Amino acid sequence: MAHATDPPAPQPAHGTPDDAAPGGTRSRVSLRVNGVRRDLDLDHRVTLLDALREHLDLTGSKKGCDHGQCGACTVLVDGRRANSCLLLAVTLDGCAITTVEGLAAPDGSLHPLQRAFIEHDAFQCGYCTPGQLCSAVGALREAAAGHPSLVTAPAPQAGPVALTAPELRERLSGNLCRCGAYPAIVRAVAEAGADAAATRTGAEAIV
Repeated sequence: MAHATDPPAPQPAHGTPDDAAPGGTRSRVSLRVNGVRRDLDLDHRVTLLDALREHLDLTGSKKGCDHGQCGACTVLVDGRRANSCLLLAVTLDGCAITTVEGLAAPDGSLHPLQRAFIEHDAFQCGYCTPGQLCSAVGALREAAAGHPSLVTAPAPQAGPVALTAPELRERLSGNLCRCGAYPAIVRAVAEAGADAAATRTGAEAIV
């Protein structure tokens, strides 16, 4: 039993190994971000978006609604697009994360989708563009794999899904553009998808 004269029990400092122990409020997590392993000690409540922006200084992914409704924070998690504001970073230990900063080649040459966005003026203020780009990469990957959307013809078909304008609008509908650049965005994604499909490796080249 503690007595009034007993010294107070030592409390672990914020972020110490005691906090990262089972039952604590923090955990160590290892993420492969844009091809580089990043080890972090994070509060369990930190979202992937905040981990990227506030702990790794990767500010390309934007915080718009912070409720998973606008798509500005879209990144790729193990190759699949996801709203980073809805994911707790500590649940992604070992996952590969690709942000807009990781789309360009190591030599600095732009990703085909980035080039297409520039050529088609598929942005105005640019706030939603990082999420639009990451979402487009994921959408083209899904279409190349034959994954249907709500507007894909119901009849079973083998091979990639045709990248019609309605198809692309549906697949990109989770990403909002307050400036209304949707027509140019669809044209840019359609062109990049068509160029990739025409290459020897097909649409896989886009990702």
